[in-house]
Amino acid sequence: MDIIGLFAAAMAAGAATIAGAHAMVPWSQVYGENFNGIEDGAKVLALTYDDGPNDPWTMKLLEVLAKHEVSATFFMVGEYVQERPEIARAVFQAGHAIGNHGFSHRNLIFANDTELRQELEDTSKAIEDATGKPPFLFRPPFGARRPGTFKVVRQLRMFPVMWRVTCYDWSAKSHEKILKHARRQIVGGEIVLLHDGGHHRMGEDRSHTVKATDELIREYKEKGYRFTTVPEMMKMCPEVRMPDGLPRAT
Repeated sequence: MDIIGLFAAAMAAGAATIAGAHAMVPWSQVYGENFNGIEDGAKVLALTYDDGPNDPWTMKLLEVLAKHEVSATFFMVGEYVQERPEIARAVFQAGHAIGNHGFSHRNLIFANDTELRQELEDTSKAIEDATGKPPFLFRPPFGARRPGTFKVVRQLRMFPVMWRVTCYDWSAKSHEKILKHARRQIVGGEIVLLHDGGHHRMGEDRSHTVKATDELIREYKEKGYRFTTVPEMMKMCPEVRMPDGLPRAT
């Protein structure tokens, strides 16, 4: 290959790398439409929690949310729902929204369509068995998706949900670190990513997340913000196209 060919190949590889990285940004629409919040500057936030239900931290988090009269959205792992259905039921009965986060928390980039469908269907069944209501929201584990992931999600009459604020609470050594990450990113209108559980095991310590949630709500309420669920936030966004047969948001 001559020097021009080598240069062209390098440029193409670089462009592909950039495109791939952009596609994995949580709010990117490259691999399909997803909901990640409303217009910047809106005085509303949607707190979301992944990887539960998790004993005891999901229940402790429910206490904090109840104290502040805030509703949130929980994206649950199917095998944990099967293990502790009473916690999932408590989340639902407290008025929070529940979404599908896959059954085993595997990276679904490496799942074919049949495996992906099985992960989602098994999780939806576990959630419906626990709460009496199937989820219509889906968030991929790790935020990872490939071309075709969200097509399968929509075929199962669910809507993909991502986020715009990452609090890095899975690795934070203190609640102050979580708050620092949140403050740097929040401008208003975002879906905020937090975790009430961990994908490695039941019982993952989320004490820092619980404390950070308490302070985050207090701080941003004082700034005039209100907190809502993802379905309620979706109602504020008329351009959201729900899958056939689903209402605007429930």
